[in-house]
Amino acid sequence: MNHRPRLVLAGLSGGAGKTILTLGICRALAVAGLRVRPFKKGPDYIDAAWLGLAAGRDATNLDPFLLPEARLPSLFLEKSRDVDISVIEGNRGLFDGMDLAGSCSTAALARTLLAPVVLILDATKMTRTAAAIVAGVAGFEPGLHLAGVVVNRTAGPRHRDIVSGAIEQLAGVPVLGLLPKIFENPIPERHMGLVSNREHGAVDAILDNLAAVIRQHVDLDRLLAIARSAPPLPDSTAPVAAISGPVPAAGPAPVIGVVRDAALWFYYPENLEALERAGARLAFVSLLDDAPWPDLDGLYLGGGFPETQVEGLAANTATRCRVKTLAAAGLPIYAECGGFMYLCQGLDMDGRTHAMAGVFPVTTTLCARPQGLGYSLARVVRANPYHPVGTVLRGHEFHYSRCQAALGACSGEAPGLPGPEAFALTMERGVGMLDGRDGLLFKNTFAAYTHIHAEGAPHWAMNFVNTARGYAKAKMPPAAGRG
Repeated sequence: MNHRPRLVLAGLSGGAGKTILTLGICRALAVAGLRVRPFKKGPDYIDAAWLGLAAGRDATNLDPFLLPEARLPSLFLEKSRDVDISVIEGNRGLFDGMDLAGSCSTAALARTLLAPVVLILDATKMTRTAAAIVAGVAGFEPGLHLAGVVVNRTAGPRHRDIVSGAIEQLAGVPVLGLLPKIFENPIPERHMGLVSNREHGAVDAILDNLAAVIRQHVDLDRLLAIARSAPPLPDSTAPVAAISGPVPAAGPAPVIGVVRDAALWFYYPENLEALERAGARLAFVSLLDDAPWPDLDGLYLGGGFPETQVEGLAANTATRCRVKTLAAAGLPIYAECGGFMYLCQGLDMDGRTHAMAGVFPVTTTLCARPQGLGYSLARVVRANPYHPVGTVLRGHEFHYSRCQAALGACSGEAPGLPGPEAFALTMERGVGMLDGRDGLLFKNTFAAYTHIHAEGAPHWAMNFVNTARGYAKAKMPPAAGRG
């Protein structure tokens, strides 16, 4: 059995204030000298990045949809080793899941991890009714341990006294904190959540200010006691080696470039770890600067916000040409969402078309409304280097762009959209690129709006690395080797 102090912070809905609260708690505990491991429930990159900065340790995503159920506690145990407390931020409302049964909800995750729950309650224009809400939450689902409440957006001393008294005396749940109204969001939001920490200055000052608010208004000692009261978890039943494929083949480690810059930086840490376990050596590269790249055997372009860096991406002609040339030469390239947008002919926004790498004969257009947002299921229908035909990928989409035909560079005429044979995936849930299809293919380049998690697609990393190893071997002269 494994004792891991832990708690889940959850809200009644999105916008309840749980991310700001979680950031403040993680930062305050870390500043106090505790080793804090943050976790984020659900498929989220931006909040997870902020949580990692707040705690001083990378955040791990725990998602009951993307990951096998048996893998959730074992992944948690691996990532929470040698820390003093694990703080798990929920998503949406506590009981909101995939269906009426609440599958994949924050509450379901809390039960899986045997974790106590602290509810963040927005008490705007509310007093005694707060007790009814808390009582309902406490008794709604068997097996949920509602250990406390933090009341958010309180109006003043009298409001705080009445709300806290009602919750404790009428609902029987301890109030652990009473937060005042913060009239200006310290971290502005955009269409996919919080603004990236890469776009917002004074990150440490923001987090330190949040920690100061939490220290003043939340009982951190009681929170720690609740976390330490969590029962031991059974030993891991799904260790990472059991789901990650065979032992890597012998030979030199293929070098896989990972684009990590202000344009593309959405990566689950587990995806990169899986590539390394499969035998790859990772080299981080940028699409925005002129720094030379190492000799690569593969390239991974994650998601991100290419629209925020569109001028720099378009202006770096040398890198755009380099990527197109590598794709034409058969370099294994795997791209997700923002990475796919970069591989297109262009990105249309603000009435202009900005040139991209030109690997695929399509463009993307940035839209005001979501074009694909949420969990997805994609069936693999065409042979490709990364996913076996017949596999159903569990993934998610985060995109405000849509895919469309590219205009001919000289004539201005549209050459037409790729046919069904150009796509490796059909969407059983979700939107994809065109007409329910996703996963454009060109030689060894695969690009999709669909994001995957390596723990839920255990074949992916080994296939990627083996393809990169084959590419490396094919380009070596006879009797040559890499040292």
